[in-house]
Amino acid sequence: MVKRQRFVLAKHFDGVPKESDLKLEVDELEPIKEGEILLKAEYVSVDPYMRPISGNLKVGDTMPAEQIARVVESKNSAYPVGTVVTCRAGWVDHSISTGEEPDFFPGTGGALRKVEFADSIPISQAMNSIGMVALTAYFGLLEICQPKPGETVFVNSAAGAVGSLVGQIAKIKGAKAIGCAGSAEKIQWLKDLGFDEVFNYKTENLDEALKKAAPNGIDCYFDNVGGSFSSTVWNHLNNGGRVAVCGLISQYNKPNDMDKVTAPENNILWKALTVKGHLYFAHAKKFPTAYEDLHTWVKQGKLKYKDGITEGFPNMAKAFIGLFTGQHIGKAMVKA
Repeated sequence: MVKRQRFVLAKHFDGVPKESDLKLEVDELEPIKEGEILLKAEYVSVDPYMRPISGNLKVGDTMPAEQIARVVESKNSAYPVGTVVTCRAGWVDHSISTGEEPDFFPGTGGALRKVEFADSIPISQAMNSIGMVALTAYFGLLEICQPKPGETVFVNSAAGAVGSLVGQIAKIKGAKAIGCAGSAEKIQWLKDLGFDEVFNYKTENLDEALKKAAPNGIDCYFDNVGGSFSSTVWNHLNNGGRVAVCGLISQYNKPNDMDKVTAPENNILWKALTVKGHLYFAHAKKFPTAYEDLHTWVKQGKLKYKDGITEGFPNMAKAFIGLFTGQHIGKAMVKA
């Protein structure tokens, strides 16, 4: 029998998550049966969305997450030993699968996705530039914002997993990309990626920075932050602007004390804005086309990436908490 490590919710989060809110447990998995495979985690994801959805968990539940795993034992001919897949096994270092995923998000179930990239692309990209965060960037920008060549795209939390890809895809499509981040190191990373304008939102006045970076206004706003930050951005949107509301990281840790902001209806009405909440799985039928485009762009060097890797499965909680303290650049993950 294989010993399994897993992180469970020990206590519901109150404000910023703490290590004591999560507990590392060890148990044993039963031997696999005919048709099953034993998976060993290679990389396990940590993402901001885990904070708000944790309210749906019970104490003792395994923390939900996507991971990249390798088949180490198989009684399923479709997944021989050595096959690398993505799965939603959660914060565990070993798991058993039949090769089929449930609908963790609507429309996302079905056969495990095999990681079959060009030799030059590391398997970690199945959770980064050719993974869920990339699908989030791809569909939020191209399906909701629909930037035209020459238009201006602004994305906040731009040095993060999604934001860094949004800006690059905007450039691939011929748009002007503006991004902001909270440290000199992150600002340099955005410049290296080819963003046209970047600024540090912690050291610059947001309103003045946007006037300087986008003197002709913003056509597309990809919002990962929400709150009072976004209330300011709305004032810089052009007539006919499009907004993809993808995340609210500024609000996740204060559900009972969210920012009091100016209602956006005035801007929506008089600027004829299109505003849509964005959940990547709504586009599940188009995943194959998106994966093909993303793989091509990465292979061609048009889409660059950075893995924010924390070493060691026992450090899952630390990596997760780092999402809310600005610790990571690029896609945060734990190398199990």
